[in-house]
Amino acid sequence: MFIYAHRGASALAPENTLLALKTAISQQADGIEFDVFQHQNEFILIHDRWLHRTTNGIGNIDSLLLEQIRKLDAGEGETVPTLFEALECIGQSCQINIELKGVRDIPLLLKYVQQACITLSIPCSNILYSSFDHHLLKAIKTISPTSRIGALTANKPVDYAAFAENLGAEFVNADVTFVDKNFVYDAKRRGLKMGVYTVDQPEDLLQLQKWGVDAVFCNNPLNARLALTDSAVD
Repeated sequence: MFIYAHRGASALAPENTLLALKTAISQQADGIEFDVFQHQNEFILIHDRWLHRTTNGIGNIDSLLLEQIRKLDAGEGETVPTLFEALECIGQSCQINIELKGVRDIPLLLKYVQQACITLSIPCSNILYSSFDHHLLKAIKTISPTSRIGALTANKPVDYAAFAENLGAEFVNADVTFVDKNFVYDAKRRGLKMGVYTVDQPEDLLQLQKWGVDAVFCNNPLNARLALTDSAVD
């Protein structure tokens, strides 16, 4: 089962910072997930539109200039990284899941990531775009049919993973609270991979593994790996 670091190794370092990404790399995570907002023509790593939870700033992202945001403390002296800085930090070390939060210009995002991948020699196949905003995912597949997408849901739809199949997604990524064997089976039946977030309890990890879940998003990738390894030894 594939282990993604959720917002980097966010149990050990401030979420969505370069330190969280580096920690995840050191823990040998299979992939790293992080959140992206658009700020004019730049893209930055942050989970919320409002700054106060994850930085020492106040107000929303659009109320400050990029230079002002970049001077904020995102925890432990870390700053808010740009998307390019994040991609540069990760490089070819693992898979990359870019979760789109507040993104308005999909053509600009795709061009930005493509150029970054060329500059940094990152295979385009290493990039997965995910979002709760399925309009953004549809736009990505319309503009770039070969791009990989993961359709996020925080519920259990009546028709399970049909929405992800209709979007042409590779993954359906669902909240661990609502995932059951039937949801996983339905995703597989539709030719989709099943991802589950946020999974930090060993019992959940083992149950999801038994059901055939393809990927989990964890705040502490190393602990997740140890839990799965210990169960294999037992």
